[in-house]
Amino acid sequence: MGLSQQGDPWQKTEFLEPGELAAILQSKDGKPPIVICTAFPTLYRSKHILSAKFAGPGSKPEGIEALKKAVEGLPKDSDIVIYCGCCPMNHCPNLRPAFRALKGTRVYADPCS
Repeated sequence: MGLSQQGDPWQKTEFLEPGELAAILQSKDGKPPIVICTAFPTLYRSKHILSAKFAGPGSKPEGIEALKKAVEGLPKDSDIVIYCGCCPMNHCPNLRPAFRALKGTRVYADPCS
């Protein structure tokens, strides 16, 4: 079993449903989260959350490195949302490794699928 197929690394409080994220992004209250896409490049190029940065697929070492660089230098109290959207959540190869790589920061997972 690969890293992407192990159990979910997040707690229930660290998981956002797509509707919750949409409400947060549309809200004028508070500072919006940093949104990072951990999907495959073709998916990001074809469709992504408007404010999302692209970090590369979380299932690949170069994607994890890009993800770490994307959050480098952010204030420690930044809320970070990572998402993929490549396939049904239980089969996603990108979100779990990306979440594990950022563990220890204020990161939230969003399936966007």
